[in-house]
Amino acid sequence: MSSVSPSFFEVVNYTPPDAIFELTKTYNADSTARKVNLGQGTYKDENGNPWILPAVRSAKEKIKDFNHEYLPILGLPLFRELATGLVFGKHSAAVQEGRIASCQALSGTGALHIAGTILKQALGRDTTVYITNPSWSNHRQVFESIGLAVREFNYSTSAGVNMQSLIQTLNEAAPKSVFVFHASAHNPSGWDCSPDQWKYIGAIVKERQLFPLFDAAYLGLTSGDYDRDAFAIRYFADELGLEIAVCLSFAKSMGLYGERVGLCAFSSNTPTIAAAVESSLARLIRVEISNPPAFGARIVAAVLEDEEVYAQWRNDLLTMSSRIAEMRWQLYQGLIELGTFPPLVSGFHMELSLIFFVGTPGDWKRITEQKGMFCILGLTPDQVLHLQKEYHIYMAESSRVSIAGLNGSNVRYVAESINRTLK
Repeated sequence: MSSVSPSFFEVVNYTPPDAIFELTKTYNADSTARKVNLGQGTYKDENGNPWILPAVRSAKEKIKDFNHEYLPILGLPLFRELATGLVFGKHSAAVQEGRIASCQALSGTGALHIAGTILKQALGRDTTVYITNPSWSNHRQVFESIGLAVREFNYSTSAGVNMQSLIQTLNEAAPKSVFVFHASAHNPSGWDCSPDQWKYIGAIVKERQLFPLFDAAYLGLTSGDYDRDAFAIRYFADELGLEIAVCLSFAKSMGLYGERVGLCAFSSNTPTIAAAVESSLARLIRVEISNPPAFGARIVAAVLEDEEVYAQWRNDLLTMSSRIAEMRWQLYQGLIELGTFPPLVSGFHMELSLIFFVGTPGDWKRITEQKGMFCILGLTPDQVLHLQKEYHIYMAESSRVSIAGLNGSNVRYVAESINRTLK
């Protein structure tokens, strides 16, 4: 019997699978009819099925006869032009003056990786990237994989944005530090800054010479109004005249999850700087993927360039955001309407046993106050596991739930299951 030769890969450690994708895998393997997936953040319709937006259907019909030739290195030119105008605003001074450098990216994740790589080149390898706690689980991994140091700051409490912590961190960070801001629908807390809070944050960012990077995954889907959701980006770029990065994704806002279509854009001080940054983007894209995929970019461009299809898309955003808001309300109503009865306590008068508390134990008002697709329910890991084992309700261990996974046929069941778990 021959001996096994030493492996070249012995130094490679096993990496546990991604928690959310593993949760989806477990959910798919569950044969129970009444199961609910509140883990992965993908929009589902009122029947719990994936929804192809009517605007996207129309766009796909328009591009069905396109060829499959390579795109330019930086991506589909029409897509880049229209997507840039969409996120910064058509009347943006940065856009009109040619101060935006952009490239097509592999959705939001790819855009973040590109932005981090460019910022490392521009600001130095010792640059610190600040992310919120909690935050999207991939933020830390993306920037650490580039070789940047990542630090967290406490972003939220059960009552809202922790402005004291945020302001303190901004004031203590070294100049040229990068701050990753969620443009809207903070993932996973659901707490967003108000316009006045953004203005206060922006003033400190400008004074302290910090660099803002906006992760813009949910624009339009948060409130149903794209312009409203893009407030912080436009305020920082045009009103404050700051250099910023925007990592834009159309996965959520157009339901193009599997097409991986995004945009990485930098606003700069001059057209000359923008041209230099764009040349670095082209070099990076050429090295990493040579050139980006075409289909998703053509869909987005077909939606944005046609007035009628664009108007339909705006209605589609309202449809999705309104259904999510309605599910938030129904979950909240279900939790507060369910009664819980305390056990008899020896030594107390009998009439005390007749007292009952209306509502599931806990503070649930935040479900309706938060924005976007996600909400953290405040359950313990044991309670989350109990919901999975006993009721086949799947959510992240942190009790972050995707509200889009709720519908009229399961929202009451979820509320009842949470209520029983907490009794």
